[in-house]
Amino acid sequence: MVNNFRYGVEQLNVKKALGIARGNIDGVITEKIKERIIKSFNAVQSIAKGEKLVYSINTGFGSLCTTRISKEQTGNLQENLLKSHSAGIGSPIEAEISKLMLILKVHALSIGYSGISFEVIERLCWHIDNNFIPLVPKQGSVGASGDLAPLAHLFLPLIGLGFITKDNKDFIPSDKVLKEQNLKPLKLQAKEGLALINGTQFIAAHAVKISERFSRCLDLADIIGALTLESYLASPQPFNEKLINLRPHKGAIIVAKRMRKFLEDSQMVESHINCGRVQDPYSIRCIPQVHGASRDALSHLNEQLECELNSVTDNPVIFSDEETYSGGNFHGQPLALPLDYVSLAASEIGNISDRRIFLLLEGKWNLPPNLIENAGLNSGFMLTQYTSAALTSENKTLCFPASVDSIPTGAGQEDHVSMGPISARKTLRIIKNLEKILAIELLCAAQAFDFRRPLKSSKILEEVHKYIRKKIPHITEDTILSKKINLALEIIRSNELLNVSQEL
Repeated sequence: MVNNFRYGVEQLNVKKALGIARGNIDGVITEKIKERIIKSFNAVQSIAKGEKLVYSINTGFGSLCTTRISKEQTGNLQENLLKSHSAGIGSPIEAEISKLMLILKVHALSIGYSGISFEVIERLCWHIDNNFIPLVPKQGSVGASGDLAPLAHLFLPLIGLGFITKDNKDFIPSDKVLKEQNLKPLKLQAKEGLALINGTQFIAAHAVKISERFSRCLDLADIIGALTLESYLASPQPFNEKLINLRPHKGAIIVAKRMRKFLEDSQMVESHINCGRVQDPYSIRCIPQVHGASRDALSHLNEQLECELNSVTDNPVIFSDEETYSGGNFHGQPLALPLDYVSLAASEIGNISDRRIFLLLEGKWNLPPNLIENAGLNSGFMLTQYTSAALTSENKTLCFPASVDSIPTGAGQEDHVSMGPISARKTLRIIKNLEKILAIELLCAAQAFDFRRPLKSSKILEEVHKYIRKKIPHITEDTILSKKINLALEIIRSNELLNVSQEL
């Protein structure tokens, strides 16, 4: 059954935004919200017909804010805005991110302070509901006067320009698509162009995807870390509840509890309980502290993101024809900083995972070197750690915080910008690399796990290992490892392994 989400009324979050994007939730506009939108639109039209100067309604944009625009030209001004600000470059962003941008924009506009017509919002809903998604280039936004260039490209189809994809197929000129669908380009009116392109929806849409993918990575990192721990015959002692509660960071408490659950009633743990190994390397012993700190970083992003998803982020804001405010609600700093924080957090999960891969391959504690029988003739999993090291190092080079930089734009009118779009894009790239590193650890941990037979692990880890072995067989001689890594990556990028662990 498909649920409804009421734009402009309900609180939007990551799960709901993705639900709308994937067709599991219908976004709807109630009559009450329609009335609110029309009221705000009428206020703008009243201003446009009057003599009072209001930014973007009867003035130019940015550094041209002191240039007066005649009443007859207010509509042309908005169309020119979409054309001139479509200065993005680079390959298109993922269609789902473009669709999320549409969803987030409709929700923000429906709150009713942007002065846009109901006709425009209806057309945006048509794009969402029918999966006609505009092309948006990756590069060109500094994340302060709103995500101007990406949003301008996103809304070019409203005036019959730009390109559209349907169901992730080739991009087609928008005018051709509209003609085929018996639709005409819209004629924008006062302020509508700026209401569309002022906002943080490019940054926020990326953050929605980042939140989903990093959350999955964190859950999988705990499971895979537990699988590595068992294979390495490491100690569960660092996850003791009394110990963790002496330094009760929220993330660490969550991870330690999960690790205790994953290792419950394990024969492997019992088999070496008095082995004399006092401590394990940090990459195993400090899983709660490292994985937990990254969870705390994601928690901070989610808190900021949910606020952003339910905010009015354009400029000026219209309360009535007598009350308008020019401000800075479009500035991307509130998301730029936590996105940079999450980029560090994601990189560190990859860093510690790479160290565990190294431990599994070094040939200690009765594991064969490089996890292969007849090592020497066979190199086994040796090169998987080279790959994880390369990915880990690449992530480190991407961790420079984009938000510490600012280059003035708009002839100095926009003299401090967030660079949040760069924070968002590079964080998503880091997470995609992290997924590959975790895939390699999963591959190695599952292989090492086989060498502990006939001992049994916990019920959860046995089911996890069984699921992996349905997809990827144990390797007895050298083979092309990239194929196996890609199979493991498919597991990482799905929710199936998480479902296996959560069902028990």
